[in-house]
Amino acid sequence: MELAVLPQRDELIERCLQGDRLGYRELYDRYSKAMYNTCLRILNHATEAEDVLQESFIEAFKNLDKFEYRSSFGGWLKQICINRSINQLRKRKVEWVDIERVTGYDPVDEMPVDEAAIDLKVETVKSAIMQLPDGYRTVLNLYLLEGYDHEEIAEILHVAESTTRTQYMRAKQKLLQLLKGIS
Repeated sequence: MELAVLPQRDELIERCLQGDRLGYRELYDRYSKAMYNTCLRILNHATEAEDVLQESFIEAFKNLDKFEYRSSFGGWLKQICINRSINQLRKRKVEWVDIERVTGYDPVDEMPVDEAAIDLKVETVKSAIMQLPDGYRTVLNLYLLEGYDHEEIAEILHVAESTTRTQYMRAKQKLLQLLKGIS
């Protein structure tokens, strides 16, 4: 006899589905800081991140009856935040460059960086990440901080997987240069 694992229902979500306004506030308070940080890491602009956060919660609350407990509510909400952040970046006309299509690019030309020599202090790294171009920062955040693989990132961004790998490689290189004080 095989036992089926049923998803655990969240009492707070159930309260929201019954129209409990305080429940909505509690749900917002529980997740807003983490989701804001996710939006900010992708957008690198506080006001845009706040707007996307609010739009994400509105979308989640409007569609709460469609949440099926296939994942955690936080995971579901994070996906909404990431998708809305990516859409906001698209409005900025971010250019995704596929390294395989760039003529004259030779990876041998990349300047080697001694990673061990870099002092990786958290605030220094955060500051350097915020200086990266939108495309680089987005892929770096999705890969390193959000835990997506290149295939998933390519699907989210609607680009080739090789493009996400290129953006990630260049983001790392640029980040290391920023951390070493090279511009």
